[in-house]
Amino acid sequence: MDPVVGLTLRAALALLLLVAAVHKLRDPGTFRATLGDYRLLPDAVVPAAAGLVIGVELAIATALLVLPAPGLRAAALLLATYAVAIAVNLARGRRHIDCGCGGPAARQPISGRLVARNVLLAAAACAGLAPVDPRPLVWVDALTVVAAAAALATLYATLDRMLADAPALGRVRGLA
Repeated sequence: MDPVVGLTLRAALALLLLVAAVHKLRDPGTFRATLGDYRLLPDAVVPAAAGLVIGVELAIATALLVLPAPGLRAAALLLATYAVAIAVNLARGRRHIDCGCGGPAARQPISGRLVARNVLLAAAACAGLAPVDPRPLVWVDALTVVAAAAALATLYATLDRMLADAPALGRVRGLA
């Protein structure tokens, strides 16, 4: 893999996790409640677990930039964990709970699409572990990484908004 591809992937995943952590930090009480709604942990440990999740997201975002392989492995594990947490609740029939993905301002009920999204993101993190063909990086590579990471972030935000709006769109279509 070209080093620019690897850098872009790591930068995009780091940005995703950084934004996710910031969303949670903006309203930690709502995030604690959302995490509790998953009913995967005893109520007594939810507050500590919520803080841990935020810390882990920030740590992995940093690791992706300074420790590529461990950062990518940790990102894949975290994203797969999120997919499993959502899948468990879908299997329990608990489709009404908020995924906790978009922060306090953007509630989004869990769905199979979110499981697929997180599995794809985990797979992308694993793909970043492919061997890198070393070559010297030049100034245009830095521009490429920044532009490509921004484009991927925009694509992610757009697809995430479409996933969030899908249930409402389905209800509107059902009325027509």
